[in-house]
Amino acid sequence: MQAEVKDLLLSGQEMADGALERLLPPETQVPASIHKAMRHSTFAGGKRLRPVLAMEAARMIRGDSGLPEGIADLGAAIEMLHTYSLIHDDLPALDNDDLRRGKPTCHVVFGEAIAILAGDALQTRAYEVLANLRCPAPATVEIIRLIAQATGTVEGMIGGQVLDLEGEATKPTAASVDAIHRAKTGALIRVSVVTGGIYAGAIPEDVHRLTEFGRKAGLAFQIVDDVLDVTQDSAQLGKTAGKDIASDKATWPAVFGIEASRQHASKLIGEAFAELAPYGSAADGLKSVARYLVERTH
Repeated sequence: MQAEVKDLLLSGQEMADGALERLLPPETQVPASIHKAMRHSTFAGGKRLRPVLAMEAARMIRGDSGLPEGIADLGAAIEMLHTYSLIHDDLPALDNDDLRRGKPTCHVVFGEAIAILAGDALQTRAYEVLANLRCPAPATVEIIRLIAQATGTVEGMIGGQVLDLEGEATKPTAASVDAIHRAKTGALIRVSVVTGGIYAGAIPEDVHRLTEFGRKAGLAFQIVDDVLDVTQDSAQLGKTAGKDIASDKATWPAVFGIEASRQHASKLIGEAFAELAPYGSAADGLKSVARYLVERTH
C-alpha cells in the first residue's frame, strides 16, 4: 500500500475511532453487559472503510475547504450499523462464525442473547447519532432516509442477507450473485459515499455521480472479499477462511472463477473512477480508498 493511502486510511480510522469512543456508552454504564458487548465488536480492529469513504466523499465535495465539522459522527453511525450487521451475521442462526476481525465473535464471548441485543442497540444508537448530525435539517433527514433504505429489505443490507441465506445449497447464477452483493455489502458502501457528499453540501448532480461511483466500488469490494475467502487463510483474513465454500454461498468466484473475478473488480473500479472525472484532483483521496478496496490482501 502506498504511504499516502496508508496515512489517509489511518487518519480516517483515528477520527472514526475517536467519534465511536465518544458516542458509545462506556463499559461501566448500567447495564454493563450490553455496553461491553457493543464495544467488544465495535473496537475489534475494523479498518473503518465506510467512515473513511464518507469522509473522502465529503472532502471531494468541499474541495479546498477540507472536511466539514462533525463528519466523523456520520462515519461513526455508519460503522455502528456495519458492526450490528456483523454481530448478527455471525450468529449460529446465520453464518455461525466464531471469529471476526481476528477475535472471538460477540455471541462466543457474551452469549447469543446479549449478542442479539448488542446488534439491536448499535442500530438504535446509530440512528440517534444520525438525528443529531451537525448539518442542515433537510440534509439530516435525507441522510437518515438513505441509510435506512440501504440497510433495509428492498435492495438493502437485510434483503441481501435474506437472499444470501436462501441461496445456500443452490447453484449460483450471475444474476443472483450480483443481486446479493449489491444489497448485502454494496448498499452500505454506496450510501457511505453518498451521505458523506450530502453532509458536505452535494447538489443533485453530485449525488448522482456519487451513487454510481459507490454502486460500482461497493460491488468491486465484495467481489474481492469473495476472492480473498478462497485464496487467504484465517490468520490473514481475521475471520474464518473458506466459509463461503463450506456453506455453499453464492459468490463471484463460484460463478466466474478467481481470475475473471479479479478482472471484473478492476474493471468496476475503472468505471467508478470515470464517474469522478469532473472533480479532478479533488477526487484523489476517494479514488485512492476505492483502489485500496480492490488491491487489499485481507
